Amino acid sequence: MKPAPVIIKKYANRRLYDTTNSRYVNLDEIAALVQQGKDVQVVDAVSGQDLTRVTLTQIITENTKERPGGLPIELLRQIIMASDQVGQEFLTWYLKSAFDTYQKVQDAVQNRFTQVESAILSPVEAMKRFLGSAAPAAASPNNSESEVAALQQRLAELESVINARSQAPRRGKRKPTKRSISRRGVTRAADADRRK
Repeated sequence: MKPAPVIIKKYANRRLYDTTNSRYVNLDEIAALVQQGKDVQVVDAVSGQDLTRVTLTQIITENTKERPGGLPIELLRQIIMASDQVGQEFLTWYLKSAFDTYQKVQDAVQNRFTQVESAILSPVEAMKRFLGSAAPAAASPNNSESEVAALQQRLAELESVINARSQAPRRGKRKPTKRSISRRGVTRAADADRRK
């Protein structure tokens, strides 16, 4: 639903009264309302005649005095020359189309800027989204849980191997076996024969 317009009454002494907010305003404040996107309607306080077009033109004129830029002279000449109804309608349509296109471009740029800003402010989220789109299988919770379980099982296996090795006797001094005893006896007997 479209919000109600801000009604401003213009009195004979050129004072402007904002009936919506119950206060007197100046041209700069009306310009600020328009820039905020509010629908402003200026009417004569006595006759009720619509003075919106005249007031907005006055705002543009006042802004042009303060800034050297403003509307190009050639455009102003074309507006004056388009005094017939068809010329004014075409010029109005053209300017409205140009400003609509400008507004769409501004909205697109602002939207992109917001996306870039959020990516800068939240690089972790951006990386998560990137990784999520690059590897959707890895992002599923069931797959992660099974990977964690497999890693825990492998860790337990490695711990048991390490424990078994640490509990085994050291290689420095071995207990003599039957085979090594019999060899020693044979070796000793052979040594004794040689000495004789």
